[in-house]
Amino acid sequence: FKAPSRDHPALYRDLLRTNRVHWIAEEPPAELVREKMMECHFRFRHQMALVPCVLTLNQDGSVWVTLVKPARAITPGQFAVFYKGDECLGSGKILRMGPSVYTLQQGKSQEESAKKEEIDKIEPAT
Repeated sequence: FKAPSRDHPALYRDLLRTNRVHWIAEEPPAELVREKMMECHFRFRHQMALVPCVLTLNQDGSVWVTLVKPARAITPGQFAVFYKGDECLGSGKILRMGPSVYTLQQGKSQEESAKKEEIDKIEPAT
């Protein structure tokens, strides 16, 4: 897929899944085990700004990563690296990604036009 511009919504995603995460200090962090989810920060490129996210632990040790705001150009095969403050918690290889912002926007506009059609059926335009 080649996007029409560097900032096209198709390049942005806010959900991804890693393989089994390699945790550095704790396997996995106690908060994540206890709560099944944990707020932290993540990056997938060296020197990129840290992005706030929520990790959701899966049975197999992999995690779903939900970003506070969509990030550009996340690609399967890259590593997601997780941080709490200055501490590196661990990393996992990105396996799958949720739908792009573009796909979600398309879905929304389809829902909206479907709703509009429903309303039009109920109240015919005069």
